[in-house]
Amino acid sequence: MLLKSFFIAVIALFISWSSLVADAADIAPSFQLPANAGAPTLKDLKGKVVWVDFWASWCGPCRQSFPWMNSMAKRYSDKGLVIIGVNLDTEKPLADEFLRQSHADFPIVFDPQGKITQAYGLVGMPSSFLVGADGTIQYRHAGFRSEDALVMEGEIKKVLHVQTP
Repeated sequence: MLLKSFFIAVIALFISWSSLVADAADIAPSFQLPANAGAPTLKDLKGKVVWVDFWASWCGPCRQSFPWMNSMAKRYSDKGLVIIGVNLDTEKPLADEFLRQSHADFPIVFDPQGKITQAYGLVGMPSSFLVGADGTIQYRHAGFRSEDALVMEGEIKKVLHVQTP
């Protein structure tokens, strides 16, 4: 019975998350958190398209998402895409170890108190938000599966106005 209640709650959460995607034009909460060298704030990136990805060292799908985000940064940075990773670990050495194993070709900021996490209303890990050049959230995605990569890239291309060959 407890397992059944859990699955019902997960399905309800997914449905509410899916409805958020349809109403995506919310203003993205800005943030300025402790960061690795050179990490910009969201406010500094006004006019750019920004993929904000929330991750933690204990999250298996997060580890799978880093190669994909690295490839998106490489492929679309010259088109105006900036990727920012927001780490949620309460102990920075855990995040540092993760980053030694899963290199990031994009800036990382740290949110151990979960302030920006609350502002964005995360529902799963990892959670990603595509912020348009106008500062509005254009797309949300929870989790990471390789099957979702083409859809997520398609959303990036749409917001960047990149033509698909």
